[in-house]
Amino acid sequence: MTTLITGVAGFIGSQLAKNLLDSGVNVIGIDNLNDYYDVNLKKSRLQQLQNQPNFQFIQLNLADRDGMGELFNRYKFNQVVNLAAQAGVRYSLENPNSYVDSNIVGFVNLLEGCRYSEVEHLVFASSSSVYGLNTKIPFSVQHNVDHPVSLYAATKKTNELIAHTYSHLYGLPTTGLRFFTVYGPWGRPDMAYFKFTKAILADQPIEVYNHGRMQRDFTYIDDIVEGVTRILRQKPQVDHNWSGKIPNPSSSTAPYRIYNIGNSQPVDLMYFIGILETILSKKANIKMLSMQPGDVKITYANIDDLKTEFNWRPQTSIEDGLTNFINWYQNYYRN
Repeated sequence: MTTLITGVAGFIGSQLAKNLLDSGVNVIGIDNLNDYYDVNLKKSRLQQLQNQPNFQFIQLNLADRDGMGELFNRYKFNQVVNLAAQAGVRYSLENPNSYVDSNIVGFVNLLEGCRYSEVEHLVFASSSSVYGLNTKIPFSVQHNVDHPVSLYAATKKTNELIAHTYSHLYGLPTTGLRFFTVYGPWGRPDMAYFKFTKAILADQPIEVYNHGRMQRDFTYIDDIVEGVTRILRQKPQVDHNWSGKIPNPSSSTAPYRIYNIGNSQPVDLMYFIGILETILSKKANIKMLSMQPGDVKITYANIDDLKTEFNWRPQTSIEDGLTNFINWYQNYYRN
């Protein structure tokens, strides 16, 4: 069994690779090691993997059509997990072309490789950001997601649409996973929990948007990895009950599925900051700001399909998850 993981130097990609390698799966990982955030952190994640005999790393950009073609010509992948993407809601306002290149052009290059090499299952990262202007909570994969509020979200919705097209036309089994605010050790420095921790320890102010009136469905990294691993093992099947008159957005007459992976327990932002303060034994210097373009006030995952089909749900509390993160952070940065 050989699995390709794109974005393998990233937060989720590196932890998923470690999990699969430990279970005996051969993993080939690709990453372009861009400088959106600290490249040294990405390299440190890779160092955890590179002593494993069943791991191989290739530096490659998904948007490199020829390079991606050569990759699929050289290797036979049973499964592919696409976690490579230009991330970040706010950065998409500053550098939109990078999102189109990585998240759309790169994704099509990957799909073409999967199509011609007859990959058994493609699992790809979507995002809770696709819910956009939807205010009906909890967010369900049955809901309409045609009103994104950031280019990042629009590219993720585009991934879902294009993946379905390939499933329909070529029978390629594809599964999209809408992740909800992933956090934990080895996380991304551009995420709020990471920036808040750094600022509090340095006695610097933290920027709190919408005057703290926000909620996030924080999902711990180990739960995300467990969810991806379970779903990767189960190829999506044709939904024989699917009807074009009442179309279910999360399934199809093609081998295609969409799932939410979230803790399904939204946390108030101010409570979240309070947990950080307690663990760090330091008060935060809070700078209240207005709502930022592209942000949403609440994310909240309906995970009924996940529980029904996989008899599983995320388990980690926000208190335990943040404790684990801060222990890692202080060890890694020697604070």
